[in-house]
Amino acid sequence: MSVTPPGEARPQTADPHRWWGLVIIALAQLMVVLDATIVNIALPSAQRELGMSDGNRQWVITAYTLAFGGLLLLGGRVADLVGRKRTFVIGLIGFAGASALGGAAVGPGMLFGARALQGVFAALLAPSALSLLTTTFTDPKERGKAFGIYGALAGSGSAIGFIVGGLLTEYLDWRWCLYVNVPIAAVAVFGALALLHDRPGHAGARLDVPGAVLGCGGLVAIVYGFSEAQPRGWTDPLVLGLLGGGVALLAVFVWWQTRAPMPLLPLHIIRDRDRAGCFLTMGLAVIGMFGLFLFMTYYLQGILQYSPVRTGLAFLPLTVAIVIGSTQISARLLSRVQPRMLMAPGMVLAAVGMLLLTRMTVDSSYTTDILPALILMGLGMGLTFMPVFSTATVGVAPQDSGVTSATVNTSQQVGGSIGTALLNTIATTSSSAYIAAHLSNPARKAQVVAEGTVHGYTVAIWWAAGIMLLAGVVAATMVTAKPPPKQGAHARQAVPESVA
Repeated sequence: MSVTPPGEARPQTADPHRWWGLVIIALAQLMVVLDATIVNIALPSAQRELGMSDGNRQWVITAYTLAFGGLLLLGGRVADLVGRKRTFVIGLIGFAGASALGGAAVGPGMLFGARALQGVFAALLAPSALSLLTTTFTDPKERGKAFGIYGALAGSGSAIGFIVGGLLTEYLDWRWCLYVNVPIAAVAVFGALALLHDRPGHAGARLDVPGAVLGCGGLVAIVYGFSEAQPRGWTDPLVLGLLGGGVALLAVFVWWQTRAPMPLLPLHIIRDRDRAGCFLTMGLAVIGMFGLFLFMTYYLQGILQYSPVRTGLAFLPLTVAIVIGSTQISARLLSRVQPRMLMAPGMVLAAVGMLLLTRMTVDSSYTTDILPALILMGLGMGLTFMPVFSTATVGVAPQDSGVTSATVNTSQQVGGSIGTALLNTIATTSSSAYIAAHLSNPARKAQVVAEGTVHGYTVAIWWAAGIMLLAGVVAATMVTAKPPPKQGAHARQAVPESVA
């Protein structure tokens, strides 16, 4: 995923179709980022129809984010090897096929597998889309404008995902949350073939397949271990074996990266204290955020009896607050204060929002109990996302710019995978214990089950709040960068992609 240097010569004639090309690239990126949230709203309906357990339902989310995050760095290398346009088209076709497979799922396993396949092809799409954008727009002024449009569309992915997911689930069927990708991808494929141009791939590029297997295998083992802790218990030999094996695989991955001819993750990138602090802050922050999406979807639909559309709209203030926090607050202050002076308070603000949600009951009011928490969380995450992307990518050598940006996105997806699995396990375990302890009167079974379900959510949210406070501590102690001189468009264009 190379970025064209500012001084590179511009072609004799600018591509006359470049702005239509931008539409195609942005459409594909929008599809990838909204798929992380569109299924959240459909999940309660899919769980009922396919007979998923509470412990396994998180795989609809984590199968996608794990494959996406675990293979994102490899996807960038594939784009360099075989060509960005070809990789882009292959990613689109594969993503559409996986979406159709998921929409036709007849059981949980088929849906989980289709979601994982979506993640694999998303890992090809995302880096090739970004690279195509940089090669299509070579004029610095045009590139800044193109990145601004691209970032705005990518940044709106989470809000669009919640609302479209609600509309499709309520008025058609939850399966259309997956089928909808097929026509979008078809338009993008035809547009890409007609409008996009690319240089041939680099024959010297090599794929670090052992690195991808070790890294992705370690993450899958850890997430699977978390999910199995709910039915088996944390001390079960299989659970301990999965968690220990996952950590061991990741340790071997780090060792291999010091010896691989073309490593997936050059370790000098994460040896930098500021960058390592940003990657860790992002991963920890998203653990709580993805857990919140899962719990609030079930709380709003299952406990407060919201329709899918109303549930999607209920998340809108969170997304608006993230955009305001990143574009109107962080973007204005970043050149004046140290990044950690935005990141650490942002995480504290998000944690306070989480703590407000621990007061949820079966009778809570959205306006007084839920909405203030969502706004605080959104502002806090917005304050954090902007300086994380800016600080992680500033001062990076041109040859490392692609892998550095991909590493920030990888930490985001991996955090989402681990957070969804871990917090879902904590919630379901706490709910089961509460219901078992309080179910003495069969006549109150429905009430006790509802109370136990909400109790499980609040216990998990306590953990999420603690993890976000830890992210604040990491940001305050590890990130010591000074205010960047004139961040300009580069930092701003990177931020919105993280919202989804």
